[in-house]
Amino acid sequence: MNAQKNIRTLLQEELIAYFETIGEKKYRAKQVWEWIWKKHAQSFEDMTNLSKELRQILSDNFILPAISNNASQYSSDGTVKTRFKTFDGHLVEGVLIPVDERQTACVSSQVGCSLSCKFCATGYMDRKRNLTFDEIYDEVALLNQVAEKTYGKKLSNIVFMGMGEPLLNYKNVLKAIERITAHDGLGMSAKRITVSTAGVAKMIRQLGDDGVKFNLALSLHAANDKKRNEIMPINETNNIKALVEALNYFYEKTKNDITFEYILFKGENDSIQDADDLIKIYKQVPVHLVNIIEYNPIENADFVKPDRDATQKFMDYLAAHRVNVRLRISRGKDIDAACGQLANKNLEPVI
Repeated sequence: MNAQKNIRTLLQEELIAYFETIGEKKYRAKQVWEWIWKKHAQSFEDMTNLSKELRQILSDNFILPAISNNASQYSSDGTVKTRFKTFDGHLVEGVLIPVDERQTACVSSQVGCSLSCKFCATGYMDRKRNLTFDEIYDEVALLNQVAEKTYGKKLSNIVFMGMGEPLLNYKNVLKAIERITAHDGLGMSAKRITVSTAGVAKMIRQLGDDGVKFNLALSLHAANDKKRNEIMPINETNNIKALVEALNYFYEKTKNDITFEYILFKGENDSIQDADDLIKIYKQVPVHLVNIIEYNPIENADFVKPDRDATQKFMDYLAAHRVNVRLRISRGKDIDAACGQLANKNLEPVI
């Protein structure tokens, strides 16, 4: 017997063609398409305007491997961390971050991660597999439901800053964004989507060649190769010079916003010399913004967050040298939902 095909991998035209082969009207295919992408059906049984017989035919011939909301945790600052469970039992996390009028979804692209960044809890996990494009879509759709239920508002922004390296799951991330931005999907603007990368130069260039519409963030965190090699092993094969060249290529092709993400570590990358190194890189790339990020402690690392005065001194020095800099306040620290903390901790239940 042939393995059942995931129905969400079919194009709408292919779905219509299938329904014609089983003697069903064309509009039935459009109903199913709407259930899949607009109404976010979790199973064929959810498709209540189809007959039981038709739902059974679909169930016999296809699978609908949607991810489900396994558990949620609420921070005192309003952040909501949600753990999702895949059809094959893997767990990944996503975060809803409400700030003023914004409702931002932070989503994952892989189960675990292979990059081993020293300051990131996910980096201490094994990478089990890539998430498929429809699983990534599910994350966004489910977090949108959380936003509507909790705050009465739809998502306004999406950041690919959760578990995994998005550019090492390139095709699925781009296809997910295509569905998220489609008028018959979630209909979100690509300009409200940011993909964050630890720095895969070849794939940054590919984003430029593919003419993507979304914004790009580079997790820099150290502005010279020696220090970056120590905390981000990926830098050994994707050094700063290669990243600068790739980012300029990306911008030349797309004109999309580029952001640098820079976590401050006390005594590691927070000196005036470190700031000077950062300024040099900033001047080489058309960077829209430098986000200074508070370090969030994790069990496996012994980094320390600088005090407020040291952080302000670092930022003031950047600003004095005409760097567009902003402090990004971490949200959800009390539930391990902040930047670098996602590791499937302290959530119940696991079923």
